[in-house]
Amino acid sequence: MTTGAVSAAVPRSRVNRWSIFGWAAFAFLIASQVTAIAISPPDRDMGDLQKIMYVHVPAAWMTMLSPLTVLVFGLRYIWKRREEDDLLAAAAAEVAAIFAGLTLMLGMIWARPTWGVWWTWDARLTSTLVLFLILVSYLALRALIDDRDRRAQWSAVVGVLGAINVPIVYMSVRWWRTIHQIQSSPATVDPAYVVGLRLNAFAMLFVMIFLIRQRYEAARLEREAEHALERVALGKRGAQ
Repeated sequence: MTTGAVSAAVPRSRVNRWSIFGWAAFAFLIASQVTAIAISPPDRDMGDLQKIMYVHVPAAWMTMLSPLTVLVFGLRYIWKRREEDDLLAAAAAEVAAIFAGLTLMLGMIWARPTWGVWWTWDARLTSTLVLFLILVSYLALRALIDDRDRRAQWSAVVGVLGAINVPIVYMSVRWWRTIHQIQSSPATVDPAYVVGLRLNAFAMLFVMIFLIRQRYEAARLEREAEHALERVALGKRGAQ
């Protein structure tokens, strides 16, 4: 069986549904950004710089949500030993690393004109950086271990460490003295900004789901191709 044959085994209707979902998710994200920027007035202190929060804040939320996905499917692999769970955990880890990197980058862009520095060892920034490094370590570990079962188990352990860090990131602004603002809610945010934040939060969630699904499908096809090659190699060895 070739890679093309494996690809053909994926139902076309399912591929089309996810393609439509992906296009819709990105279109919704663009529309949400445009709407949020258009309807929100400049902030009294930050001016139009405030509008970066429509990307930064939802990306930060996804940074904390996606490692929990890694945790759930990593532990499920340990429990049931289903290869699909390991692939889903790995896909979520890749997407989580992207969102964590985006969150840090946008935070630095916001910090420079607001705090006067690109980076400070603030509790929220530092804990987010630690989470990003854990996710990168997760991916590096998977690249270094060839045995599939051992790779999945060790990855699950690192995934647990990443998930443990999520509440630390969230509560860091309350547990330690920090220059980063505390968590916002619709009750504490100006009503002019709430709609934009909510729209972009849902849009970013849909994008995250789509990216995880796409990366999982790619990994699953790669794994099917590996299994097919192994069967061919074993067949040739047996014939000899």
